[in-house]
Amino acid sequence: MPVVEARNITKTYTIGDREICVLDNVSLCVAEGEFLVVEGSSGSGKTTLLSLLSGLDKPSSGRVFLEDKDITDITEDGLAPLRNEFIGFVFQSFHLVPSLTALENVMFPAELKRDTRAYDRAADLLKRVGLAPRRDNYPHQLSGGEMQRVAMCRAVINNPKIIFADEPTGNLDTENGKAVLDLLLEFQKERRTTLVLVTHSLDIARIADRMIILKDGRIA
Repeated sequence: MPVVEARNITKTYTIGDREICVLDNVSLCVAEGEFLVVEGSSGSGKTTLLSLLSGLDKPSSGRVFLEDKDITDITEDGLAPLRNEFIGFVFQSFHLVPSLTALENVMFPAELKRDTRAYDRAADLLKRVGLAPRRDNYPHQLSGGEMQRVAMCRAVINNPKIIFADEPTGNLDTENGKAVLDLLLEFQKERRTTLVLVTHSLDIARIADRMIILKDGRIA
């Protein structure tokens, strides 16, 4: 059974009197434990595909399944706890909560699940990625590489079945980008988590289990 599946999904937007098709009849299955790279030029539909697969957005037509559950028509109130338990996110621009410390940012998804071990698990994760001394710092007090490591810890704290990563190294220098990617792949292999990663980097694509290329909203 695929961890995530898209069946003939299309996404269109209406701007004025124009209808713009961002994704056009895309079907895709991603297996348990698979590392899939989504590659394509700017505007090819990569981020839109991740948004639809993760339930952050709805397709204009087609269906999206997480395992055997059709999430296409589930309300946001129903999707939020499902995403928190099932999915981890790592974004290019980090998306940390500025008013929370590094530790509190990592704890947040576990606290939503009422995990009584949230504090200890978050502290252990930050220690593992070398950020124990920075755990009480706020995002504005961290470097880009440190913020992305915090975001990565937040993504894995609930042991999700699947992690969606949208250009996770895009805002980092080469050294920090490699360190973040190595840690992400370490978590993925250790926990057999499915990883769907959007990137422009062919070096990253070469180490993936599989790569798809999007062009003009279709799998090329």
